[in-house]
Amino acid sequence: MNYRHAYHAGNFADVLKHAVLARILVHLCQKTAPFRVIDTHAGIGRYDLAGVEAGKTGEWRDGVGRLEAQPLAGEAAGLLEPYWRAIRETRAFHGASAYPGSPLIAAALARAQDKLVFIEKHPQDVRLLAEALGKDKRAKVLELDGWTALNAYVPPVEKRGLVLIDPPFEEPGEFARMAERLAKAWAKWRTGIYALWFPVKDVRERDAFYVAVEESGIEKALRIELLRHPASRAGDVLAGSGMLVVNPPWTLKNEMEVLGPALASTLGLDGEGLFRCDWLVPEQASKRPKA
Repeated sequence: MNYRHAYHAGNFADVLKHAVLARILVHLCQKTAPFRVIDTHAGIGRYDLAGVEAGKTGEWRDGVGRLEAQPLAGEAAGLLEPYWRAIRETRAFHGASAYPGSPLIAAALARAQDKLVFIEKHPQDVRLLAEALGKDKRAKVLELDGWTALNAYVPPVEKRGLVLIDPPFEEPGEFARMAERLAKAWAKWRTGIYALWFPVKDVRERDAFYVAVEESGIEKALRIELLRHPASRAGDVLAGSGMLVVNPPWTLKNEMEVLGPALASTLGLDGEGLFRCDWLVPEQASKRPKA
């Protein structure tokens, strides 16, 4: 599966990923100590929903477009507000069809003392990403393979922060690679927050990924999934997407148990949207003696 960002910007999977990202950043900002965001597969940073790539799929209409037409209410709306804040900031400078990727969401929600490292391996995308970030002195853009960077850039000197892992799934074996590289990074930096995005298309690959994470020794991993329709009906299409968050903020599970069902109700097909948020590796598992 090729999941290049430009074709899918603002779709339902982006909404989930960026909503989770925003909630994690809100939590990190609650302490005065600086933190670092490391985005291993950063993309170009800003997307044009009226552009050629987004126009070829039109997926944003059933994602951020549907949320704009049918705004969430109550507590769920409040939890989604930081996501909308990042979108408003991007559109204030770049027009109503602009949509922020994860780098601009991080830039919008991080503070002056925080650091942002964005990795992208495609030279043209690196140039566009640097342009999107402008002269933001907090940000560094690196032309490098994301998996190489994941190993090289943890732990950060701040000892606090988030690693966002969002590969395009262009190559076979990406799920296995993600589990393996996550385990290696976690072994180097066990206290960092790791947020991994993945498509739900072949449920066998997804489930094998879960087993690999469970068997890796990683402690405290929260599983979040939003399906537009039951995965058994997926066939060759994208049924949904998920986030695996290692060392999640203590508030995240409760927040997503409110926000997730509201997103599933709005973004699901024919009322069949599904959401789950549970512990793949519960916190108490870390207290069990190792075999």
